[in-house]
Amino acid sequence: MAAVKKVVLIEFTPAEMFALVDQVEDYPKFLPWCGGTELIERNDSLTAATLHINYHGIKAHFSTENTKLPPREMHIRLKEGPFEHLDGGWIFTPLGDTACKVEFSLNYQFASRLLEKVLGPVFNHIANTFVDAFVKRAGQVYRRA
Repeated sequence: MAAVKKVVLIEFTPAEMFALVDQVEDYPKFLPWCGGTELIERNDSLTAATLHINYHGIKAHFSTENTKLPPREMHIRLKEGPFEHLDGGWIFTPLGDTACKVEFSLNYQFASRLLEKVLGPVFNHIANTFVDAFVKRAGQVYRRA
């Protein structure tokens, strides 16, 4: 099973970062591998969506149900996709009034060796650059004076 864990300290609030992660409709605007999203459901405690991967000719999709404790936590759980297992989450810990610690973790295993061979390199790249993409997006959306 593959595992990714990233921790960064940034000058954005937990609420700001949580909002970016929860706004799946915007992912195609700043994630170069994202070929589209479909919001299935969103309420105060859950966001369910399908993400479409389209990266260098490799196409796939997966759906997750993410339970939420705004603005501090979001837990990712696989609903459907090419994985035998996928789970993880985000934790946003405040650091004063204007900063936070962002922790992202993801554990996944593809459903077959063929899927691992075809999708593994693409998904490994996506998982390892995910946090950096959100930090960059925060800088674009929440420009500081």
